[in-house]
Amino acid sequence: MTIAVTQWQLDKASKASFSSQLYLQAQQAIQSGRWVAGARLPSIRLLAAHLEISKFTVAELYEKLSAAGFVRSQPGSGVYVSRLTEQQQQLESSASQSSRQQDVALMRQTLLREPHWIKASAGWLSPDWMPDQEIRQAMRDLARQPQSLTDYGPAQGYFPLRQYFAQRLAQLSIATEPAYILLTYSASHALDLVFRLHLKPGDWVMVDDPGFYNFFALLRLHQVQLLVVPRTKEGPDLAVMQQLAQQYQPKAYLTNSVLSNPVSLSIHPARAFAVLQLLQQHQCLLIEDDIYADFETQPVSRYASMAGFQSNNGFETIYLGSMSKTLSADLRVGFIAAAPATIAALTDLKLISGISTSNTMERLVYALLTGGGYRRHLEQLKRRLQQARNLVFSKLKQLDCQLWAEPSSGFLCWVKLPEGVSSSLLSERLQQRQVVLAPGSQFSTLPDADQYTRLNVAQCLDQEFWLILADELRQIRDSVSLSSDTNHKERG
Repeated sequence: MTIAVTQWQLDKASKASFSSQLYLQAQQAIQSGRWVAGARLPSIRLLAAHLEISKFTVAELYEKLSAAGFVRSQPGSGVYVSRLTEQQQQLESSASQSSRQQDVALMRQTLLREPHWIKASAGWLSPDWMPDQEIRQAMRDLARQPQSLTDYGPAQGYFPLRQYFAQRLAQLSIATEPAYILLTYSASHALDLVFRLHLKPGDWVMVDDPGFYNFFALLRLHQVQLLVVPRTKEGPDLAVMQQLAQQYQPKAYLTNSVLSNPVSLSIHPARAFAVLQLLQQHQCLLIEDDIYADFETQPVSRYASMAGFQSNNGFETIYLGSMSKTLSADLRVGFIAAAPATIAALTDLKLISGISTSNTMERLVYALLTGGGYRRHLEQLKRRLQQARNLVFSKLKQLDCQLWAEPSSGFLCWVKLPEGVSSSLLSERLQQRQVVLAPGSQFSTLPDADQYTRLNVAQCLDQEFWLILADELRQIRDSVSLSSDTNHKERG
């Protein structure tokens, strides 16, 4: 089979180079399966003549495709679509058979590159919600600047970006300085560094339940013991936290204080004050993950704004943030704010484990945050999310699904399924219909976890999702009803 020259298209009015346009077409055709392994590409001369471009441009295109593994060249015969993409898919599939596959099952699913899948439980906004054009423009502007794009960055990260984060924290009543902020690849990278510094195998750590599944996975990775604290609408259950603190003397408490994942609620000020008193009493480290800060629509309290960062009789607060949720899941920059000695120690750990973070990436993020369009982007996000929440909450009510709480900000919600419906069973069935839904057990160890699931309102706007969900819920409930009737007749 030879791929016809008519399958190649070129927009000569586009600002994109001819080679880039053709590369993207070929990549998409191969990855989607339209061009099957073994298919022969047109000769360089034939394709160049058809598109009325230079043979050197086509030769450059074929070289790029070969370097990326999409095609293979057979001297004297031609250029053929490679089977490497099939092998890569098999390797990706087999990799999930690791000992930690349960910890990362949801992450693997949501990171799959099938654009037609509905990722209802993904933990980020879809690309069309992100400022793509602004990012591309910032990249072009950055490339024209005289600074090096090939050198290592500073140990603590790009200073102007650290200065920006210090000013941003000041607006949240969190007092710090650029010298006491460390830039990381992401909030997860930041957490890993904090765990390396403060925790050792066997330590006890308190964490909210329901809570972010990757918190659980990272803590298990560091071989610490988890103490789950039931989450109430005001914050952690104080009575349970008091009991656990007295019995186990935990080393740390890890929490989302603002728009907590997966419930999207923030800590109540009175509860926050009581938690701080308890942690100070037991000299327990507080790790505050605030990656959803820019989604809040009303001012809320934070532990770091109430307690500061200085160590007090063994008690200390460490604050983490990230820009991955509002700017780009790919252009990831996180940061840590803490006491001077802690930042110094974490910087050394960063250098030992990964040298420096990308100075180019940090400069790009800084340009996006300070270019004037970020505030408008946030306002647009908040408006769109409000519309999405209204729609999704209404749809859930129609399907007899109940919100654990009705958040007024953010994009996540914790949903109780109709009576008798298992979230693990539902997620398995939906996967067969190319829908990713998270079982509640990913986020909770509580007895009723299987009755819940996490939804991302921004990923649930496709009408097809609601038709599929309604159909599967109906089938499961009919099956449960039929089983109940059968058991009743047998007993009769």
